[in-house]
Amino acid sequence: MQWSHIREAYPEQWLIIEALEAFTTPDQKRQLSRLSVVEQCSDGLNAFLRYRQLHLAYPERELYFVHTSRSELNILERQWLGVRGINETSI
Repeated sequence: MQWSHIREAYPEQWLIIEALEAFTTPDQKRQLSRLSVVEQCSDGLNAFLRYRQLHLAYPERELYFVHTSRSELNILERQWLGVRGINETSI
């Protein structure tokens, strides 16, 4: 689905969405071409908490928590500069 279709189908709701097709523009903006609704949430706090649970369980999935009042998804890609997780191996 595209964001405009999701907004029509789920008006004024908090959602967990997954990017099925996406790319990053030269100015580091994430363009989400095809999306899937993973879950509806009652409010922003529950959406965030559920996002965290899903992100920890499935780190390979590109998940976001959003409210459908946003006309556009303005997502910036950040470079992660931090300590590697316990499962990472060093060379």
